[in-house]
Amino acid sequence: PLLPGPHSTVARRAGANAMIARAAPSAARSIKVSADVPAAMAAASAARMAAAETMVGPESGFNMRALSQSTRVGTRPVMTAPLHIRPVRAEDAAELAELLNAIIARGGTTAFETPFTPETLREAYLIGPTVHCCFVAEADGHLLGFQTLGTQPFLPAHIGDIATFTRVVGTQSGVGSALFVATTARAREIGLTAINATIRGDNTGGLIFYSRMGFIDHEIVPAVPLKDGTPVDRIRKRFAL
Repeated sequence: PLLPGPHSTVARRAGANAMIARAAPSAARSIKVSADVPAAMAAASAARMAAAETMVGPESGFNMRALSQSTRVGTRPVMTAPLHIRPVRAEDAAELAELLNAIIARGGTTAFETPFTPETLREAYLIGPTVHCCFVAEADGHLLGFQTLGTQPFLPAHIGDIATFTRVVGTQSGVGSALFVATTARAREIGLTAINATIRGDNTGGLIFYSRMGFIDHEIVPAVPLKDGTPVDRIRKRFAL
């Protein structure tokens, strides 16, 4: 097992670890490196994704009417508009840059700290040469989030690297899970065998989201400094396709 060091963000945040432990089979403080995802976990992941795919229409874009933009009354969402999942287009870059830059400005979740221009975002994460695929979630003519899958130098060619971004307001509307159905379908089509997610150790929401999608803990990259020098762990999770 890889254990976080004495300055580990994960070690300092016992409360966050307790939430993560309830959402995933393994605790963030004791993460095992595994070359292969256990068969039972892979089967469970496949079952979850198969169930989600039954909600997807046959059209070229995914129309997730059961996962719609919503407002909340108590703990139950009230659906207000169909959520449409489609491949990204070049002209989406400006709106998606605005969405991502709002997340960066808020801080505390994404590892990005420098704002993107539409041009740099388009090249790096939307339609550039290192991008396997990118999907957007749209409702009422507005983009609510996007999910990109690409290559990374630290990963073999058969493993894609995922990143998910949703608007600062409305992050509980099912956008991420709807995008993941489209992303995994495309990843299988192009022959990938697994997906990597690298999450900041203090991003409790992100850790829980990927665990719920079926990712399992793979390794810790300890104490990666932010721009101000603050050390924050990076947690890498894997999803078997």
